[in-house]
Amino acid sequence: MISRVTTQTQMRSAQSNLQTNLARMAQLQERASSLKAIDRPSDDPAKAADSLAVRADQRAVAQYSRNAENGNSWLTTADTALSNSTDLLNQVRDLTVQGANDGSLSQAAREAIAVRLDGLKQDLLSQANSSYLGRTVFAGNSDAGVAFKPDYTFTGSTTGSVDRRIDADTTIKVDVDGSEVFDVNATNATSVFTLIDNISAALRGTPGTATTPPTLPSNIGHFLADVDARMKTVLTAQADVGVRQGQIQKAGDTLVKQKGALEAQRSSIEDVDLGQAILDLKLQEVTYQSALAVTAKVLQPTLMDFLR
Repeated sequence: MISRVTTQTQMRSAQSNLQTNLARMAQLQERASSLKAIDRPSDDPAKAADSLAVRADQRAVAQYSRNAENGNSWLTTADTALSNSTDLLNQVRDLTVQGANDGSLSQAAREAIAVRLDGLKQDLLSQANSSYLGRTVFAGNSDAGVAFKPDYTFTGSTTGSVDRRIDADTTIKVDVDGSEVFDVNATNATSVFTLIDNISAALRGTPGTATTPPTLPSNIGHFLADVDARMKTVLTAQADVGVRQGQIQKAGDTLVKQKGALEAQRSSIEDVDLGQAILDLKLQEVTYQSALAVTAKVLQPTLMDFLR
């Protein structure tokens, strides 16, 4: 059976082919100008689904990175405060050793040491109230504003900690329990601040006379063991902070790598290579020009065109 082909059929077929080529060229022009392989989900539903999944992972990694950065700042603040506290306690120890020389110190000299100890105690209290972005790093999740009041009362929380999630399965504690580090209890009897007060009080014992040596409440030297114990507690806390900071910094490095890998994955799904896009567009332009030339040759004027 021979199909009947008319001029109108040829024209419709030629117009359909030209329209298809033109639509393809318009699509490639849009892709080359936007450099996006997917302009709408209907372009490629499978790639659109993959793109959404990758972007969700990117948002999660970005949040974990912010958490790690914030946590690292918390731990850096705590580490600095603990390092300064160690230095202050070393000075307290040196002054305690100096004050233990009862026979060679005058009352004025002991008073000068006591005043210096009072100043170190205030500096130590300031370090204990160190904060980051308005939150004290030694008070847990408390929002009291300070971890220790001037009377050494601990206002922080011993049960609620400040944690930062660095991946789907891992959280890291970024605060330090101030009551444990500075040995504060309900009565403050054993706190490091009370210890310094006791050393100052001992140095300010009853002054003696020219024939009677000054009377001290107790021997200053016995406080050294207590000072050493407080220093050991602070150093232990600083070591723990260092371990957690190393962990969170390692996690931050891993997140940076994950961010790069996810961006490469997203780009491979969504983005178009510029060189390839230009090449495809040029090839389609040649195809369209060829279709126009062929159509012009095929659809020659007929006798019916002149009769109309």
